Amino acid sequence: MVRIGIIGLGNMGGRIASRISAAGHQITGYDQDPERVSAAGARVADSITELVENTDYILLSLPDSTVVEAVVAGEGGILESCRPEQVIVDLSTAAPGSTLELHGRLAERGAELVDAGVSGGAAAAEKGTLAVMVGGDTEVVERIRWVFEPFATKVVHMGGPSAGHTTKLLNNFLNAVSLSATAEVMVAGRKAGLDLEALLEVLNNGSGVNFATLNRFPHIVRGDYLEGGLTGALMTKDIALYVDRIRELGVPCLNAAGPLASFGLANQLGYVDQISNRVVDAIGDVAGGVRLHDDGEKGAAQ
Repeated sequence: MVRIGIIGLGNMGGRIASRISAAGHQITGYDQDPERVSAAGARVADSITELVENTDYILLSLPDSTVVEAVVAGEGGILESCRPEQVIVDLSTAAPGSTLELHGRLAERGAELVDAGVSGGAAAAEKGTLAVMVGGDTEVVERIRWVFEPFATKVVHMGGPSAGHTTKLLNNFLNAVSLSATAEVMVAGRKAGLDLEALLEVLNNGSGVNFATLNRFPHIVRGDYLEGGLTGALMTKDIALYVDRIRELGVPCLNAAGPLASFGLANQLGYVDQISNRVVDAIGDVAGGVRLHDDGEKGAAQ
């Protein structure tokens, strides 16, 4: 039996691990909170070394490049115990430059790093309908496509090492733009006295349609913020990584100010560790305590 390991079983990693376990694969997990590992149906590893030594494919689902670098190259990390032909799949949203460096260091040990950004959020992870954008050697990517089957319905090979993580940053930036801009529009609609469901009907059948109008705000106007997804802190981190990446590419960065201001505001008003959809409440706060729904909630969420 092929042995799969996963490091990081938070909102995304835990759901991905559960999908893999439910598909009948043997999976071992390592997390700072061992209860997360057990809850996902995985065997608990006491250390990264133990996980690496007892698995063939290792998935990483971690907050950022700093944590990925520590897990891979830090003391007791993957580099110390990996072996030739072992494949590490980084599902995190990470800096492409860091990904390239780690790819090279693992290659020196005969191991392969595949960067695989995921999109769709916690709900898609739970249903097994994530989209995956992959970077890495073509032969390795084809060899491990089966790994994605339990939790993804779309897997696209974007190119060589770091191409997957670059694609994820481009995707997440558009996500940030549409979410923050739609939040502003919906608060304006509320203050103008418009019926918000009617406003969404117009937007979703007009040129303003986007992922947020289709999939987020029909829930938010009813008071459901779709908790469990990307936090305000992580959204801000992703926008900053996007800005760094396009500057590296020599592309003018003309549209980042809006979402940076919106999510920066939300973070300053106390929504930093809550789902990024709460940006609409932050904008509502400075617009006079506006909420899109009628449950009496005011100010920063408790």
